[in-house]
Amino acid sequence: MSELRWHPLLREWVVVATARQGRPQMPKDWCPFDPGSGLVPDHYDVHLYPNDFPAFQLDSAPFDPQPGLFATTGARGACDVVIYHPDHNMPPSQMPVEHWKLVIDLWSRRFSELVAIAEIQYVSIFENTGAAIGVTMPHPHGQIYAFPFIPPLAQRELDAASASSDCLYCKILAEEIAEGRRVIAQNSSFVAFVPFFARFPAEVQIYSREHFGSLNFLTPDKAPDLASILSVVRRKYDNLFGAPMPLIMMLKQSPAKGEHPYFHFHIEFYPIQRAANKLKYLAGVETGLGTFLNDTQAEERAAALRAAEPAS
Repeated sequence: MSELRWHPLLREWVVVATARQGRPQMPKDWCPFDPGSGLVPDHYDVHLYPNDFPAFQLDSAPFDPQPGLFATTGARGACDVVIYHPDHNMPPSQMPVEHWKLVIDLWSRRFSELVAIAEIQYVSIFENTGAAIGVTMPHPHGQIYAFPFIPPLAQRELDAASASSDCLYCKILAEEIAEGRRVIAQNSSFVAFVPFFARFPAEVQIYSREHFGSLNFLTPDKAPDLASILSVVRRKYDNLFGAPMPLIMMLKQSPAKGEHPYFHFHIEFYPIQRAANKLKYLAGVETGLGTFLNDTQAEERAAALRAAEPAS
């Protein structure tokens, strides 16, 4: 079982999950996510799979921090794998819009289930893709983590949003639309742009035009638009340098408990390819000090992404 250890200098929890050391580098001739493996259905479109090496588990000791310099507590939560497609070699960028809609439907269902659990305080839906990111399972998939606390970066964002008199995200979106030069794609429900404050090369954020906090409030008429813009952004990324882009995709949603009317649903992409043959690594300044060095300019990368197919 995992445990949480308190970092008294940074005032945040560290998850100690030693079982994850056993995660395999997958052999080329077998994958547990492939139909016929015996671990997943023989026929599926998308599939929710329990993480074999979870950092959080619902049968872990409860989250009950006690005072102390070296405080520990239980890592009660959940970790799921969202298998996007039965085809082992299907890049997410090549999935049809209709298939992205199936992924979104699964995200929404599982999000609703997890936020209803009393101990869960925050649910994160994300995807790591590409060997350069550290992915050990090449089959197209994402993950869902349910936390018994609000992670520190999520809390910082909530604090900034709650301190604004109006929706901070709506103001950012309005400014990006007004300037226009960093917008890379849009439809009637969502806008994708390289933010003025981008930390990663070709970082993209997708904001909903309508103010809502989580997938629980994504209406049926908006879900196809979300699937469409996800497809456009992923294709643009893979066409930017003519190869699959190593990246992290993170859905940002309001916490599982309480009222957070100031929060605005959005999706963030953290690509690490800064040129066709160069990667962006998080080195001393980023890792040790938390200050990002971006080797690219948002406006230039936005122009390149607009030009990448599908052109916009």
